[in-house]
Amino acid sequence: MNHNFPRHSATLDHAERDEFVPFVHELAAIGTAIIRRHYLQGTAIELKGDDTPVTAADRRVEEVMRLLIAQRYPDHGILGEEYGMQRPDARYRWVLDPIDGTKAFVSNCFIFGTLISLLRDGRPILGAIAHPLTGHVLVGLGGGPTLLGDRVMRTRRCARLEDATLLTTSHWEMVDHRVGPAFEPLSRRARLYRSWGDCHGYFQVATGGADLMIDPVLKSWDICALVPVIEGAGGRVTGIDGGDPLTASDLLASGDPSLHAEVLRLLATP
Repeated sequence: MNHNFPRHSATLDHAERDEFVPFVHELAAIGTAIIRRHYLQGTAIELKGDDTPVTAADRRVEEVMRLLIAQRYPDHGILGEEYGMQRPDARYRWVLDPIDGTKAFVSNCFIFGTLISLLRDGRPILGAIAHPLTGHVLVGLGGGPTLLGDRVMRTRRCARLEDATLLTTSHWEMVDHRVGPAFEPLSRRARLYRSWGDCHGYFQVATGGADLMIDPVLKSWDICALVPVIEGAGGRVTGIDGGDPLTASDLLASGDPSLHAEVLRLLATP
């Protein structure tokens, strides 16, 4: 198994940084304003075809972000969780998850966020985790650092699982995953194991608050923004099998490359 862990995000050049980073903050601010109007207001919940919840807040945030993108960059493509794909052949494509962690949102829990990423030729050059209730916008610059405002954020080094904080979104989904039998003893070896999940868990890894985040069931809009965020902070992100995260349906993110390699080895053990 290859543990060189190449970067999966592409490099954001200076012109793209000047052009797109302010726009990402603009999208995040608009989404935050909408979400705050709905939070704790008893927003009605619907179930989609895959039995995941959706609310008027999810839909409205994506609608407005799509409108802003179409007005500013009419030749760009868009993929969003709620309204699908537009212009799939465009060189630049925005990938949006208006509320990552809708189950948390509708439960009046605050560990949800908005995911925004920009792909060039199929690889993310920019990714953001926006936390509407704290106002934090964590931005990963492809080929460059991960920034929280003007602060460069770094993962922390933790080479031993016994010293690690391990996070996941859903314990039972992990147990039911193909690596479930290996995950159970792994989770017991970790110093701390919690379900502080969805995008919040990746925020914690990228800012040095946790060491491992693992998710068994994900879609493109859950993944694309996380790749430059984790990589720009010095962490590693792959599928659970060690493959390209951008083609995976699950994810492992870590702050320390040696710990990442060890966890991949343990999860691959029958």
